[in-house]
Amino acid sequence: MLRRLSITSWKFLLAGKGLSFRTGQYFGESMLVGLFTGFVVVAFRYLIDFGESLLIGGSWLEGRRWVMIFLPALGALAGHFLIKRFAKLEHARGTDSAIKAYHQHGGYITSTVIPIKSVASVLTVGSGGSAGYEGPVTLIGAACGSVVARSLNLSVRARRILMAAGLAAGIAALFQAPLAGAIFGFEIFYSSSDVEHETVLPCFIAAPVSYTIYAYFFGWQPLFSMPDCAYENALRLLPYFALAIVITFGARFYISFFRGIEETFTNLRIPGSLKVVIGGLVVGLLGYFIFPGVYGAGYPIIRRCLVENGNAVIFLAIFFLNVVSTSFTVGSGGSGGIFAPALVCGATLGAATGLFFARVLPASWGVHPSAFALVGMAGFLASSVRIPMTAIVMVAEISGNHQLLAPAMWVCGIAFWLNNGWSLYRSQPHSRETSPVHSGE
Repeated sequence: MLRRLSITSWKFLLAGKGLSFRTGQYFGESMLVGLFTGFVVVAFRYLIDFGESLLIGGSWLEGRRWVMIFLPALGALAGHFLIKRFAKLEHARGTDSAIKAYHQHGGYITSTVIPIKSVASVLTVGSGGSAGYEGPVTLIGAACGSVVARSLNLSVRARRILMAAGLAAGIAALFQAPLAGAIFGFEIFYSSSDVEHETVLPCFIAAPVSYTIYAYFFGWQPLFSMPDCAYENALRLLPYFALAIVITFGARFYISFFRGIEETFTNLRIPGSLKVVIGGLVVGLLGYFIFPGVYGAGYPIIRRCLVENGNAVIFLAIFFLNVVSTSFTVGSGGSGGIFAPALVCGATLGAATGLFFARVLPASWGVHPSAFALVGMAGFLASSVRIPMTAIVMVAEISGNHQLLAPAMWVCGIAFWLNNGWSLYRSQPHSRETSPVHSGE
């Protein structure tokens, strides 16, 4: 009798949270998705290392730096050809395609996306394109989940759930952030605070499995390191409030500029191959004549921000250059993500703001520019990608610093609220009510 009551209570509890008791049946399938995605992301990382060492990091470039003017265009062209010829995606961005597949295509993503998207992204970013690998890995992970569901002849509902689990597993592995990856898997689908409740448990199963496999090959250390910073002064909430305002305007500028460039290229009556060449040439010229840091995913810039090596004006300039170069790389049709560039934007704006307040405020306030850089990364993600919970946890996991959770929550909450309705991802419905998946509910 007690056992029956206990089971009934759990059914009631899960149902009350918007989950289904049947979600438990996906435990084994979610583990399988985590395993599959983990090994795929490991292969993807090896491909990244090989591609970058061969292209942008190749010794053959010594004495031939002028080649970097044209290399991003050539890489983007090769990636574009692969995507259009074999994967047949509407556009080369990863996360947007995954979100659209979830809401409009029943979680269906063809298996060819896994190898083709991997190679195309390495060709684009590895040759100097200003974009990230995290966007592509969300689509690759989502494709892994979709493939597992189809292989097991599961329903459309199950395919969507496992697709989300694969998406979570991909982020958890490449970012080495299992909790953030799991939250990402049910938070990314809407631009409001709505989440996909039925994907919660599968994401929490798949993400740590994938992360464990990846960390076994590449180590357990956080993605970035930074000086020891703590939140020990209540007065710091005031400059952090100012940071949230700066982040909000920065995110709106990024979204507006990116969409403007994207629409401009969309309206151009020229072949798509020529569009990505133009975008690549713009990046090549910016990197060669102004700032080489625009080449690639931008991780060196983040590391520089986290160790306070720079000044506010330089970091602001890097922010604008990063927005321009990413918009031309991805907005023209290049295969890459806009997620990692958002981290770069947040880090540069945060570092610039922190350096400013460290200069004008009394030393007793203890303002650390590196802390502002980390919190700025969280706020920018929350504001531009609409994932506040993921952002708060992610910056803690990728830096190994859990002492800045309170200011990260403060900045993310404000920036998310102020930037309501603005998102980098066009495929995000505003809420569950506006999603085709839940239109009949």
